[in-house]
Order: sequence, then structure tokens, then C-alpha cells
Amino acid sequence: MDFTQNMRIAQINENTLIIGVDVAKKKHVARVIDDRGRDLAKRLVFTNSHQGFFTLLTWARELANEHKRPDIIIGMEPTGHYGLNLAYYLKAEGIHTVGVNPMKVKRFKEMDDDSPTKNDTKDAKVIAQIIKDGRFHEPTLPEDVYAELREGMKLHDIIQEDLSSIKAQMHNALDRYFPEFLDVFKDWTGKAALHLLEKGYLPDDIRQASEEDLMAEVKNAAQRAVGMKRIQALKQAAEDSIGLTVGLSMAREEFRYLIDQYKALEERLVALEAQLEELVLLVPGAEQMIAIKGVSTMTVAGFFAEVGDLSNYRDPRQIIKLAGLNLMMNQSGKFKGQTTITKRGRKRLRKLLYQVARPLSFHNEAFRKLHDHYRHRSINPLTGKQSFIALSRKLVKIFYVLGTRKCTFSEERMIRDIPGVSDLQETA
Repeated sequence: MDFTQNMRIAQINENTLIIGVDVAKKKHVARVIDDRGRDLAKRLVFTNSHQGFFTLLTWARELANEHKRPDIIIGMEPTGHYGLNLAYYLKAEGIHTVGVNPMKVKRFKEMDDDSPTKNDTKDAKVIAQIIKDGRFHEPTLPEDVYAELREGMKLHDIIQEDLSSIKAQMHNALDRYFPEFLDVFKDWTGKAALHLLEKGYLPDDIRQASEEDLMAEVKNAAQRAVGMKRIQALKQAAEDSIGLTVGLSMAREEFRYLIDQYKALEERLVALEAQLEELVLLVPGAEQMIAIKGVSTMTVAGFFAEVGDLSNYRDPRQIIKLAGLNLMMNQSGKFKGQTTITKRGRKRLRKLLYQVARPLSFHNEAFRKLHDHYRHRSINPLTGKQSFIALSRKLVKIFYVLGTRKCTFSEERMIRDIPGVSDLQETA
């Protein structure tokens, strides 16, 4: 029995006024129905503004009084960011606001007219009908430190993307003007390599400079790890370079610009991570999570940025489902297909949990033994990727316990509590 589904259905009764909202950038469309799916009024079109939100609220309350349905529930698809301001506004006004999976809207829209036609008015009513059936979810609208963490992690992702773009542009420039450079310096972001590029040393400049001058230049940036052999290799690379010999003045400006952008982004990223690491310590249970060997502070910050307050969840399986890590079986009659994860949920959360599973399997003794158990058990052994997914699910459960009970993580207890793994520990 799906108790959560029953709880949702129980919220829809003869006292409930159901409003579905199809959100857009400029104007939203609302439709209202009762608990049996009957239209109670014509559609409402309102602007994405404070006045528009007030119009919706006034309209909803007037209809609630008119039809003697005091319990107002308003739902929308959590697509994009256009509905976020409305959701927070309604929450502040004490209106029960819910989310509806866009996939459900897509599949339910043919129920009334057997047509795949899409328009704002139709979608708004479909959303309301889905809510009537209890097929909605409570949205995660973080506040306080959780809201700060979410915005901070979004900025973190933006900076990371910008850094990746700068790195790609630098590789493009090197491929044009000095393709042999990365044969000498494996990483252009190293101190010596970065200094030479910032100073505008292209093949022609390196050919003209002496080995001693180049060594002195490099030592201005890096005192170690660069010797005369590296300088000689650089000179040889310059001699054999097939890099362009035209537009060199502007090419040097391009290198300087890219390096300036790279340094600025790196500096901003370091400062942001320091802020996030300080913020996450304000969250109950975060310190205990960070204490787990193989789990970084930024991992915990990213986890709470996506999940929010753990007190909003009754069971860690809700978080597993939120991440799209819940299992999906494919079977019919005698046919039994492969079991996979649904991948329906927060992509960032799923990626974060999967990425931390690998270092955990190397650096944390309990997770390493569990990984070995999943891989080599006699019944239903898992592949490497499948095992990392299983470890991700396990980590969610551990985070939930640590965050709600404020206890510490014990590797020994984790191993002892898993059937079969304790035997591996005894024979290791």
C-alpha cells in the first residue's frame, strides 16, 4: 500500500478547490475544478507580476467562498524557473502549492478529447485533474541556509561551466599558434606554462630567446619542477612548430585575455567554495556527514542544495526517488528484463551522488567492502556502474540518518549490519 499516495488523495475532498496553473514567461493561465473534476469557472489569464499574483489569489479566494470550498490547492509544472516566483508568493500567503510531473501532463492530456493538442488553457485543466487524482508532489522550496546553498551551488556550476569554456578556447588558441606546447607542458594551467603564455611567448619568441633567459623567466613563476631539460624541450618544440606566424600581436592579446579570465574565475571559485563550506556547517548533521572518509564538504553542500531540509522527508526513499535512483523493473508474464533506475528526478543530485560513490569505494573501508560484496556476491552480482548506483542509494540512507538523528557514522557498524559483508571482513 502506497501510504503517501493515500495521504495525497485524502487531501482532495468536498472542501477542496483545485486550481491548475500553466506557467509561462509573461502570462500564466489558471483553471479551477472541484473534487469530481467539474469546471467551476472560466479560465483566468494573469501576468507574471505582483499584480497578476494578487489577481490569482483574489480570484481563488472568491471562488472558495462562493463554492464553500475553503481548502485551496494550486499546482503547476516545475518546468524552468518561471513558476518559482509564483510558488514562493503562494507559500508566503499560506496557500497549499504543489508540483505536477510534466511527463504526467503530457500523457494525461488526451484523456478528455483524444487529441494531443497542446495549449495553455488545456494544460492548466490537465494539471488540475492530475491534482484531483492525488498524483502531485510537494515541491522543495528552500529557505534560509538551504536557499543560500542552492543559489551558491547554482553559481558554482556557472563558474565551472565558464572555466570549461575558457579552457576549450585556450586549447583552440594553442592548436592554432603553438600546437606543440602541450607536448612540453602537459597542463597549461601550471605556474610555469601559465606564466610563459601570459608573457606572450610564442614559437618565434622562444626561438629568439636563450635557454638561460627562458629559465630565468620561468623561475619568476615556478621555483620547482622546471629544469633545463624542460627548457630545451620547449626550444625544440618551438623550432619544429607548425603554428601560425600571422596575427601574432592579437594572438598574444587573446592569450592574455583568456588567462585573465581563467585567473579571475579560479579566484572567484575558491572564494565561493569557502563561503559554501562555511554555510553548510550551519545545517544539522552536516558536520557528521563531512566526517565520513571520502565525502567532501562540497559534496554535502551540493546534497543539501538539492534536497533542502531533511525534516521535510519521512523516509530516505523519498530522497532516492527525488534523485531518480529508484529502481524500475521491466517484466511481463514470464519475461523479465533488466532492472534499471528511473532517472526521473534531480539530475544534479543524481550526478553528485554517483560521483562521490567512486572515491568512497576506494578510500572508505566500509564502502570498499560493500562494493566488493556487490561485485562478487554469488546471487545477482552487479557491474561496476551498478554497484556505484547501489552505493549512492546507501549513502542517501546514511546521510538521512546522520541528518535526522545527529549521530556519527561508524564503518564497523555499517559492515556488521549488512548480511555477507561481515564475513568478508573476517577473512580479509
